[in-house]
Amino acid sequence: MGRISAQERRESVIRAAIAEFALKGYHGTSTAAIAERVGVTQPYLFRLFPDKRAIFVAALVRSMEDTRLAFERAADEVDGGERARQVMADAYARLISTRPETLLMQMQGYVAMAAAVAQGDDLIGEVVRAGWMRIWDTVHLSLGADADATASFFACGMLGNTLTAIGLPVSAGR
Repeated sequence: MGRISAQERRESVIRAAIAEFALKGYHGTSTAAIAERVGVTQPYLFRLFPDKRAIFVAALVRSMEDTRLAFERAADEVDGGERARQVMADAYARLISTRPETLLMQMQGYVAMAAAVAQGDDLIGEVVRAGWMRIWDTVHLSLGADADATASFFACGMLGNTLTAIGLPVSAGR
């Protein structure tokens, strides 16, 4: 078996970080736990990322992009309107039911953002807002740039988010 490239290892770290941060949050997750999950040493982890915050930001960016891509790929299959809303909702329900850490990582991002902003650090806030706007734009354009339809879509999505976060199936909201 060949060696794993630094880029592949970096990807492994990001996925492990999503899993760890999603469950334990920024302050509850140690870089030792991430390194152990990946099977690398902490010094190697810090050759890939300068610090814990950089790992958190990379995990947050990835989880938000995974969400955006789920919407985009689903909407690419249809021509907008009600059908786009349905396929995107279904794609999102699949994503958060099969990979709840994607959603939970984003929720941890919102919490970490509030704590960081309170300490005068807005980097995580900038990442969260930019990621949110990319997700919004993807959904908004897929729904035919109808602001009410987009707001309604996200309102229903928040119900799914809440149910998933508290351990209930998305179907419990129907």
